[in-house]
Amino acid sequence: MDVWTEADEAGGFRYEIVSVGGSDYIRKRVFIGALDAEKSMWRPSSDGSSFNAANYAFEDRGTQADGLSLIAVKPRRRDVTLVEGSIFLRPEDGELVRVEGRLAKTPSFWTRRVDIVQRFQRFGGIRMPVAVESVASILIAGRSTFRMTYEYESVNGQPVGSPRPRPADQ
Repeated sequence: MDVWTEADEAGGFRYEIVSVGGSDYIRKRVFIGALDAEKSMWRPSSDGSSFNAANYAFEDRGTQADGLSLIAVKPRRRDVTLVEGSIFLRPEDGELVRVEGRLAKTPSFWTRRVDIVQRFQRFGGIRMPVAVESVASILIAGRSTFRMTYEYESVNGQPVGSPRPRPADQ
């Protein structure tokens, strides 16, 4: 599924599906569910999922072989937008590079466990997600994997790329 999205403070998060393929059930339950979850995080009334002291307890775990600083994060509340696991930061500037862990609360009765990895990169001076990968344990269905990648055309009105829809078989 290829989706064009827009987000800003005034209008929040909006999306338009431009091409689809595969299972209708998965598209509605997983992909659109993920987009709607992202939309809800942009709402002003949202408690937020920022990595701050209101949402998380932090523990320094040192520097990894790849040079990134590893910080363990433990959510202060059970919420599907919070992760229990680790954040990886560039030590020279504290830039968030990656998040790895398990959702603090499962999204439904049918989903027993969701492990995620999120990757970030700066575009136009703003940190943006570039990939989200998850592996979920689904009651009856078993293991389910999900991968979403982001390509940006502009950030804050600044051109940063030229994404194009892809054929459904890619």
